[in-house]
Formats: sequence, structure tokens, C-alpha cells
Amino acid sequence: MRLLIGALFSLVFSLHAAADSRNAEVSVGHLDKIESFASEFVAARDVHVWLPAGYSSSRKYAVLYMHDGQMLFDAGVTWNKQEWGVDEVAQDLINSGALRDFIVVGVFNGGELRHQEYFPEKVYRMLPRAKQEALYGFESNKLQADEYLKFLVRELKPYIDKTYSVHTDAANTAVMGSSMGGLISMYAISEYPNVFGQAACLSTHWPGIDPKNMGEVPDVFLGYMRENLPPPANHRIYFDFGDQTLDAHYPPLQARVDMLMTELGYDGSNWQTIFDAGANHSEEAWRNRLPGVLGFLFGK
Repeated sequence: MRLLIGALFSLVFSLHAAADSRNAEVSVGHLDKIESFASEFVAARDVHVWLPAGYSSSRKYAVLYMHDGQMLFDAGVTWNKQEWGVDEVAQDLINSGALRDFIVVGVFNGGELRHQEYFPEKVYRMLPRAKQEALYGFESNKLQADEYLKFLVRELKPYIDKTYSVHTDAANTAVMGSSMGGLISMYAISEYPNVFGQAACLSTHWPGIDPKNMGEVPDVFLGYMRENLPPPANHRIYFDFGDQTLDAHYPPLQARVDMLMTELGYDGSNWQTIFDAGANHSEEAWRNRLPGVLGFLFGK
């Protein structure tokens, strides 16, 4: 078990894009592929935009921004042959009438830079100096989470708003990710509450680093969230977690987050935490929970 968790963490730390991820195909709807979207803030990367079947410029759509975009649609081109199945799950729910119309913007991760982009930068700067220096040898100028969010907010979102028939307000703009992607989703709604009205954080990697060496990192995450999470009146936040493989570390940490959410005034109308007993840390597990997540974000 210890070896397995260690191997999983190495993937959390640096999840590389499969060489052919840009060749992803969808079973339903349509996938627009933007290759090497240029940015002043981070390295250029591919972006895939999923449009549901029947997409029409005569209607307005909500927008879901998802991290690790190469893992969302096509298991045939992912590194582990797993996928979220976003197109199938979302289309089925839209067809059933359970969800309002939305599109999905899948943002590819930065490969070897994934951890630097997804570890919340202000949390890092709140850590004791010794922990900063021990954080995989990172220097503060190598952290890129703030730059990554600037890319999303200042460059990618304006492009999406101009190119597609979408609602542009925070109430119709959500951000979602798993593991380190859960951390950057929490950070996004905290840093840009006027842009992102909703965040979904699946199997959030509250240790931040290798769980065996996390030390005070979860404490600092809680301190940051206490001061920076947006007010519950106009925001909705979703968390979930399992208890197998890397997720085995999360139950006591998520319990502390849940206590904080209650302290901050969140309740069942704007916050949900789901425990998926027996679930591991994988796209298959996240796919199984995706219908509930999308229902929370876009349910009618």
C-alpha cells in the first residue's frame, strides 16, 4: 500500500500529457481543439472546448472550466487509459432535462510544471521558510499558480466569451479539478470570486505535497481559506473524497475543511461534501461521481 500511494503521488506531482492527447475525440457533441493557446503568463498549451449536441448561437450557455483537460474525453489518448467521460455524462444529463445548458473548457496542464501551476502560490508564501525550501526544491519565482489563474481570467475567458454564445457572469461560470486540480479550483474561486461563482474540488490534495511530509501544509491551507473563501451568499462549492490509494489520506483533512465551511456560514444550499466509500484516486472514480457534481453546479 505504501509503495502504491508513493507511486500515485508521483503522478499527482507531475502528470504529463500523453503525446497524442490533442487527438482526443468525443462520442457526443462537438470538440473544438485549440492548439498551443498562447499566453503572456504561462507556457502555451492546448485547450479543448466541448459543445453539447444541438449547440446554437441563439441560446446562451453556462461555462465549466476544467483543469487537466487532456484527461476529460477520450481514454484512448490518455496516459493511463482512463477518462472522466465528460461528454457522455454531461450530454445524458442535459438530454434528461436535469441540467441547464453549458459548455466545457478543458485546459491542458503544463506537464512537468503541473505542480507549480496548481499549488496555490499565496499558501506557499504563508508556509515557514524551512517548509518552502523543502518543497521539492522550488524557488518562489518558479511557482506559477497566480500566473496560471491570470491566464484563465485575463486571456482564456475573454476568448471563450467572445467566441462562444455564453453567459459571462460569475453565476454561470464554474471551475473544476481533481487532486491538485481541486486545490487550484479552491484557489480560483477565492482569488477571483467575481469571475468564478462555483467551484468543484474532487479528491482535493490537501497535503499539497507528499502526504508523508505534509507537516503543517494542511493547516496553512485552512488558514488561507478562512481568510479568503468568498461569502456563501453568492457562491457554491463542492468537495468529495474516497478512502483508497492516495485518497486514504483525505478523510481527516476534509473533515477539518467541512468544519471550516460551517464556521464560514456555508450550508446545504451552497456547499456539498460527498464521501465515496471505497473509491480510489483515479479518473474512473471521478467519472462515477461526475453526475452528482454536474447536478450541483448546473442543476435546474
